[in-house]
Amino acid sequence: MTRSFLRDDDLTPAEQAEVLALATELKDEPYDHKPLAGPRTVAMVFDKPTLRTQASFAAGIAELGGHPMLVDGALAGIGKRESVADVARVLGRQASQIVWRTYAQSNLEEMAAFSGVPVINALTDEFHPCQLLADLLTIQEHKGTLAGITVAFLGDAACNMGNSWALAGVTAGMHVRFGCPEGYAPDADVLERAGALGAVGTGSTGGTVHVFDDPVAAVGGVDVVVTDTWVSMGKEDEAAARRDVFGTYAVTADLLAEARDDAIVMHCLPAYRGSEIAAEVIDGPHSVVWDEAENRRHAQKAVMSWLQAQSSSRA
Repeated sequence: MTRSFLRDDDLTPAEQAEVLALATELKDEPYDHKPLAGPRTVAMVFDKPTLRTQASFAAGIAELGGHPMLVDGALAGIGKRESVADVARVLGRQASQIVWRTYAQSNLEEMAAFSGVPVINALTDEFHPCQLLADLLTIQEHKGTLAGITVAFLGDAACNMGNSWALAGVTAGMHVRFGCPEGYAPDADVLERAGALGAVGTGSTGGTVHVFDDPVAAVGGVDVVVTDTWVSMGKEDEAAARRDVFGTYAVTADLLAEARDDAIVMHCLPAYRGSEIAAEVIDGPHSVVWDEAENRRHAQKAVMSWLQAQSSSRA
């Protein structure tokens, strides 16, 4: 059976640790591993705006010895001009893997069901698992470990990043806090799944997830502070109203002072200085956002390499 990476908990705790260890190895030796030599083609399909995703996947595929094939989602008309299943059948015979940045998680799952090759979630409305692997790699580099680390995600947690932080963070054995207004927490089923991953028992990671409506309580004593834009793609017409809702959750110097003295600050970008994060914070000494952005490449190279090895071993 072909393995895909569609959501964060597609990787077990042991598999997540394995992929992160591989990412570190590939970062240390960026040109020494060529699992996509041939070159094998990887189809990159983009339905949403992209900078880091396209750049990091294209560079990573090339470094792994492969060929990045760009598929314009608007031109392909996936789900409109042709069904997702038919596109999957076509791309699966042209590419060794498919990377898709799109809207509906259900479409991504259909692509994986019909393509016959590994499919990687490069962002959907529900999850952003590649970003989380990059975030975990960054935290591991700066903190030396993941298990037991406490992280606070502030602002609009009812988004793909909130859902992914709940799953990936607890899978890594972290304590994940969300500081958000009522009604803006991660999906209830995601929180339930994260709680099950960390619950005491066989296979437990020891991680926890909690939701706070008080940003100060959420940030108090944490090791990592994370935020994201308050206006996700497709919600631009809500910008003014969202600023009013999330204003007290902005990562300012005063709020950051509630965290540990050596806390690091993360943002998956694009960032809007003076909105969800202050310029003095994102451009200050606690910020690791540029390490985080670079680590997209290394984490994604690890995922592609790992999936390729899994597919080869099952052939």
